[in-house]
Amino acid sequence: MRRETALKPRKLPRQGRSCATVEAILQAAAQVFSQYGYAEGTTDKVAARAGVSIGSLYQYFPNKDSLLVALARKHMEEGFGVLGSLLKEECANPRGLREMIQRFVDAIVLLHERAPTLHRVMFNEAPLPPGFLEEKETREQLFSDQLLSVLIKYPEVQVNKPSNASYMVVQVAEGMIHSFILFPPEKITVEEMIKELVDMLYLYLTSAK
Repeated sequence: MRRETALKPRKLPRQGRSCATVEAILQAAAQVFSQYGYAEGTTDKVAARAGVSIGSLYQYFPNKDSLLVALARKHMEEGFGVLGSLLKEECANPRGLREMIQRFVDAIVLLHERAPTLHRVMFNEAPLPPGFLEEKETREQLFSDQLLSVLIKYPEVQVNKPSNASYMVVQVAEGMIHSFILFPPEKITVEEMIKELVDMLYLYLTSAK
């Protein structure tokens, strides 16, 4: 519990100037961790990159792990926002199962390609706290439920238990793309990976059991 508390921001910005300071610190932290990695990315380097004193940084973030958690949460919110909007568009204007899967996979690839080095630091190098990981799992399950509400609209979907299938689709797509973008194999292009993944998910969802 103490470690979870120590990873929370010390105070939340309430005015424009303090909001700008926090944003500058987070942008600097993203750059520093991308350049130096988790072990060598220090709060001193972040403060210098942000152009603030170390005391100003500590007013908001007690340590470097709290910075990483803030960046990870920001990334998570952005990702679920993009994917949630995609599903809302699909509900309002269905384009077909395969095209929905294609857009879903493309969106996850773009989210991972924006800052792959930082992504690797946040989710492979940094010791993210259990509380954040539980929050991430909860959000993934909620998104799986949203995806389920879209999948059941397609007559092509032939799985016995769509609720299980929606969870599998989210986990397989996220896990496959995460591994490919962060640790790309030499003999497979991103275009080939996307095509194979889309085909695999489509066949899985449309194969009668």
